[in-house]
Amino acid sequence: MERRKFIALLGSASVVWPLSHASLAADYKPEFKMSVIPNEDTAWGRAATRFADAVRLRTEGRIKIKNYFEGRLFSGEQTTEFKLIQQGTADFAIGSTVNWVPQVNELNLFLLPFLFSDHAALDAVQMGEPGKRLFKLVEQKGVVPIAWGENGFREVTNSTRAIHRPDDLQGLKIRVPPIPILVEIFEALGAKPVPMNWDQAQEAFRHQTVDGQENPIALIIPYKLWAVHKYVTLWHYAIDPLILAVSAKTWATLSPEDRDILQKVGEEIMAEQKKEARGGITDDVLANSLEKIYQMEVTRPLPADIEAFREKTKFIYNKWAQDIGVEIVRSSEKLATNRKSK
Repeated sequence: MERRKFIALLGSASVVWPLSHASLAADYKPEFKMSVIPNEDTAWGRAATRFADAVRLRTEGRIKIKNYFEGRLFSGEQTTEFKLIQQGTADFAIGSTVNWVPQVNELNLFLLPFLFSDHAALDAVQMGEPGKRLFKLVEQKGVVPIAWGENGFREVTNSTRAIHRPDDLQGLKIRVPPIPILVEIFEALGAKPVPMNWDQAQEAFRHQTVDGQENPIALIIPYKLWAVHKYVTLWHYAIDPLILAVSAKTWATLSPEDRDILQKVGEEIMAEQKKEARGGITDDVLANSLEKIYQMEVTRPLPADIEAFREKTKFIYNKWAQDIGVEIVRSSEKLATNRKSK
């Protein structure tokens, strides 16, 4: 009798199990929204496309992600993206840490002027205790981080003159994202920072009401900054990590199996995204293209000039180190200094 009951239970289980994936798909949203700030013609945008395609394939169509490029989900207000993920309005995002600092103050770590001299320094911090702590802080805010990505070191372009030393920035109107630390850095260097969102900035460049801007070099070509700015200075004054993340509200609706798939796919895709984002800078391919194809004048400041920039912004660094948290800043400094180049 007991044996017959056991067999009957096995039989009923075998009927339910094949339906589990189908029932999960029925419970999921028909479309999951992914927020992406730049266009598709960037390492950042291509990663979003690859992630959506790979997730749909590996979940057998249970999770269908639609990418909203050019900040369409937040209507150009780039610093509100994190809030949309918290609310679940955006299910996923590959977001810039620059735009998330209003909600996660500790991410200003990456904007401390001249903290990171190369990618090895950044990797050491991200893989070490500071990086783990930052991910925990993001998660505590209702956003589940999956993997680091990269937009690149932030450089400066302008239409007026080459920038070799701090004095060359004197009086230049430089567009910056509406982020306080960036405003203060350019004020310290004698420039006139103009905080505005990216869509507004492109219009200002065309009308020549703003002289220049700061952004990773990988965005110069797809956004045709070479058409409005003749000069580019590669000074690596700050860096712009990306984070692939999912709303905690969305995460809670997913099965453990699908969470595991998202984690694995995300790590794979963003590892490739990092390589792609770094390739042009490491090999000087983009810099050479800017000079030879797009006729920009590329300036690489000498070490003594970088030190002059560093000295001019030292009090900004110290002020923000206190605000971010001395412990995480000192830990990052130690890792960045002692890292082994790869």
